[in-house]
This record gives sequence, C-alpha cells and structure tokens, in this order.
Amino acid sequence: MSNGTPAARGTNLVKVYGEGDAAVRALDGISVEFAAGQFSAIMGPSGSGKSTLMHCMAGLDTITSGQVYVGDVELSTLNDKELTRLRRDRIGFIFQAYNLVPTLTAAENITLPMDIAGREPDKAWVDRLIDTVGLRPRLSHRPSELSGGQQQRVAAARALASRPGIVFADEPTGNLDSRASAEVLGFLRTSVREFDQTVVMVTHDPSAASYAERVVFLADGRIVDEMTEPTAEKVLDRMKGLGD
Repeated sequence: MSNGTPAARGTNLVKVYGEGDAAVRALDGISVEFAAGQFSAIMGPSGSGKSTLMHCMAGLDTITSGQVYVGDVELSTLNDKELTRLRRDRIGFIFQAYNLVPTLTAAENITLPMDIAGREPDKAWVDRLIDTVGLRPRLSHRPSELSGGQQQRVAAARALASRPGIVFADEPTGNLDSRASAEVLGFLRTSVREFDQTVVMVTHDPSAASYAERVVFLADGRIVDEMTEPTAEKVLDRMKGLGD
C-alpha cells in the first residue's frame, strides 16, 4: 500500500502527567515510525510508557510536546470534532477488555462503528473478515454466548471492518489462554500479510510479540532498542535485560 508515508509517526514525543515535584515523564522524547502494511509490537516493563505511547499515537490522549501524525495528518492541528472523525474513519482499536455491546449479535458488533457513522459496510470485505476470523457459525450469537477468544476475534474484526489506515491493539491477548491468543494473533498477522492492513500492538507477552514483524522496546519513556523478525526467545532475552 505504500506511497512512502508511514501509517503513523511520532516526533520528539513528551508526555508529562502531574505538575511540579509530582510530575512524571511517561514519554521522554520518543521519535518513532510505524510503516504501512506492517505488524509492529511495542514492548517494555510495567511503567515504561508503552500504553501511553499507543494512546497518544491513536489520538486517545494528548501529548505535552512533539508531533503525532496519522498518515499525513498532524493530530494537534485538528479540533475535537475532526479528531473524533479521524479516529472513527482511519483508526481501528482493539482493547484487552473486548468492549462488545452485550445486547448485539456478533454480526451487529462487527459493523457497529459503520452503523453509528451511517456508512454502508463493504459486504465482500466484511464477509472475508468473518471467514478469516472463523466466526461464520457464531454470527447470530451475543457476546455472553461466545468464548473469550471468540469475543476478541469479533472485536478484531470490528476494528478492521471499516478498513482503517491503522489498527492499534492494546494487550489484545491479555485476557486469553494460549490457544485463543494464537487465534487472535494469527488473524492480526493474516490481516497484515494478506489484506495489507497496518497493526501496532502493545503487549507484555514475548510469544505475542513473535507474531509481529518488528518489535520496539521502551524503558523509562524512551525507545531503547528494536528488533525485526522477532522470536519469543529473542524477545524474552531482550526483556530480561530491561527488567520489569
């Protein structure tokens, strides 16, 4: 998909919580790019800033200084309404808690963001997602009738249904057992390789990170390393060096 513009990038990102003596620098001058059509993971010990980085890159939180771009749009130039529209139209989200609407079926949850926006789903694309994620027999079920892994696959399909420019996944396998994790991560990897999607995932799990093509390591609000073609073993070794 690439015209050379990264799907998202941050320049000299600083995020400070609190003031004076109580101030905490959650991000301490981070510059990072996430290439279009790539599956990237962000890792680091607890408190390293990985979720803060993702929330700032996704426009869910504001930065103290620096610039965040989604595609070629700088987020700080947008008003609240424009930012809401950008998040809706160009960004997909998958969270650790599946955030499904309990009264809706799996099928209705998948198309919900487009229904709210008044946009007609691309039926062929949604059908392809449903088959890739293996949910065809479960579409009429409500979340309470689905396993955790199935609920998270519904959430992943929902994030991809509008074909966003980039999908941010925050600990998407944090509540899942290893088999369900593998199903969700396999789907995300397939969406990148076969559908040319862009996925950026925050995780603390080395085996989850091994599904990505690139891992960025954070410690104390800074990028301290990155790795391409990660394996669970290589990631675990690197994480040991960072402490937790």
